[in-house]
Amino acid sequence: MSIEGGAWSPYLVGALIGVLSMFTFYFSDKPLGVSTAYGRLAGMISRLISQPHTDSLKFYQDKKPKIEWEVMLTFGVILGAFLAAATGGELTGSWIPAQWEAQFGDSLSFRLAIAFAGGVVMAFGARLAGGCTSGHGISGTLQLSVGSWIALACFFAAGVATAMLMYGVKAIP
Repeated sequence: MSIEGGAWSPYLVGALIGVLSMFTFYFSDKPLGVSTAYGRLAGMISRLISQPHTDSLKFYQDKKPKIEWEVMLTFGVILGAFLAAATGGELTGSWIPAQWEAQFGDSLSFRLAIAFAGGVVMAFGARLAGGCTSGHGISGTLQLSVGSWIALACFFAAGVATAMLMYGVKAIP
């Protein structure tokens, strides 16, 4: 089940995600995705601060801020990532990966600020694209959705461009 370094095999994990997606369609007739879960969680927090305002927003009229299967899937992804890191020998207890430290230094506050900013940009992109990477990249492509294939190509292109900018990788001639 592991490859060099003890990490889980990406081929096995990809196959398991495919099986999970198949079961999700079969048992719930819904595609895999988590961007709605983040919206629901934000709505639950927002309702604690100002319930009338939150309830007046169109998004929360259509998608009630409550715990549904997407929220549980999100918690499962976090738990699964922890278990994979622990069983794959990659749980280091370090907040700053060596590659990050070599490129940007050892400032934890800078690392967390960049991670938060990246999360905000990803959430905006998921709302703009009508779904997240798992929604488009897994469920949408399995349904042969042209829009999802285009979104997936854009995800990869943006990821490559971001890595090249952040880590100074030069394009292959």
